[in-house]
Formats: sequence, structure tokens, C-alpha cells
Amino acid sequence: MKLAAIDIGSNAARLQISTVLHNDNLVSFKRVEYVRFPLRLGHDVFNFGFLTPESEARTTKLMQAYKLLMELHEVEDYMACATSAMRESSNGHEVAKRIEALTGIKIHIIDGPKEAELINDVVVHALDERQYLHIDVGGGSTELNLYVNRQKVNSKSFKVGSVRLLEGKEHKGAWRKIEDWVEENVDAFQEVTAVGTGGNISKLFNLASKVSETETTRAEIERIRDFIAGFSQEDRINKLRLNADRADVIVPAADIYLSVMKWAGATNIIVPDLGLKDGIIQLVYAQLGKRKQPVQ
Repeated sequence: MKLAAIDIGSNAARLQISTVLHNDNLVSFKRVEYVRFPLRLGHDVFNFGFLTPESEARTTKLMQAYKLLMELHEVEDYMACATSAMRESSNGHEVAKRIEALTGIKIHIIDGPKEAELINDVVVHALDERQYLHIDVGGGSTELNLYVNRQKVNSKSFKVGSVRLLEGKEHKGAWRKIEDWVEENVDAFQEVTAVGTGGNISKLFNLASKVSETETTRAEIERIRDFIAGFSQEDRINKLRLNADRADVIVPAADIYLSVMKWAGATNIIVPDLGLKDGIIQLVYAQLGKRKQPVQ
């Protein structure tokens, strides 16, 4: 059985198709297809407050392409979720309805807490009993989740993201709100390790020297950030071989991760290969199981 997740973010839209594997009573998901396309919806929304007809047309075409891929893979069920850009767009819901009418794909526009919850459901499996601060940086927002003993004890969504910073559209006082939240909620007398999710931290992690298979240091992320910042946009693409839509946002994204880690006193960061798309697939599987249960 194959399931799929569509994650429509402020920078890019992703399709992940996974096979459901059963090993005794253990269920896991193996990725068999992953496509990412840079829609950059945040450019419209953070500058104009709405999605332009051009962005709507491109999103519609992409959903048609994703639908064809899901049909080819014979996907049994899927869910499409849109985050910061579409939920802040004045015409986001109208655009989603028109796309559904043309493609048959229903787009669920989810709020910050729901986005954090879906990511939490998969990230928690990578943690132990220590204190962790999970940092998920998207194009339009940053979700922070604090864990102790593998339990989420607090969370908050902030309107600071890589595309929003690139466009100079971060909300006034947003940085201070993040710093205050971190200082109020992270136990300064207990060691804290950061957990990073999102495409930018994954790329930074791939370039960094590792402490272990999934862990590196704040100092190493800062070194890679400064290294990339020393190149022009053109050289980041041609010499560092970064995608064009990654080359311009990776430094602003790194600044968010590094700032939060500094305020929390975290010297190390774990980067599991997990994100919103994985949480969506897990939710699709759970909902499918409920629908298949026999009526008592």
C-alpha cells in the first residue's frame, strides 16, 4: 500500500509517496518518490497580501502533475496541506477551492499549532528523556516545540521564516518574541539539545562536519553559514551547486536556527530526516485505518 503527502509551503511544494511496511506489529514508511518544486508563494503573500493569478496557475499545474504521479504509483490515499503563505493570503481559501475544482485535490490550509502537531508526531520518535528544543523553520513561519522526557511541554508558532526574512517582511518585534519565549520556557539549569527540521537545516547539516550520523554543533552550523554567505548568489548556484530557490534563503534560515540555539544555550543540534510531509503520511495512515475498521 502506498500513501502520499503534499506539503505546500511558503518557499516550495513537496510531494512524498511512501510504501507502508509491516514487520510483525511494527509499522514503518519507506519513501519511494519525492518531488520538490519552488513555487515561492511567500513572495506574493508577504509583499502583496494575496496570491497572484500567476501563482495560482503554477500551483494548479503542479497539483495536476502531482495527481498524475500519485495515479502512476497507485496511491491509496493522500492529504495535501498548505501552511504559512496560503493561510495568511487574503484569497488563500478561494484559491484552494478553485484548485480543487480543477484538479480534484483538496488542499487543507492548516494553522501553526496543527503544523507543529503533525511534525511533533514524527520527531518525538527521535528523542529520549533529555530536554530538547525542536526548531522547524519554514519560508513563512518558525515552529518551536519544547520536549522533556519525550513529552511536548510547550510550543509556539512565530511569523519569522526564511522567505519572510529575505523579503524583509518579518513582523515588528518578532525576534524579541522568540527570544522571550525561549528564555521563559527552556530550563536554563538543564542541558538542552536542539532538533532541527526543514530543508535548509538539512542542507546545512549535509555540508557540516558531524558529531554523529544525525548530530552536529552550533559552531559548525555557524561556520557553514558564514562560508555560504561569503559567496554571491550566482556562485552559490554554480560553485556550491545549491538550487536557486535554496541559495537565497539558506543564510536567513541559518540565522533563525543559530539565534534560537544561542538564546536556548544549545551547543548541539540533531537533524533527523523528518518533516511535515512525514507527519502528514502518518496521519493519512491513521485515518485510513479508522475508515477500514468494521462497524460494530
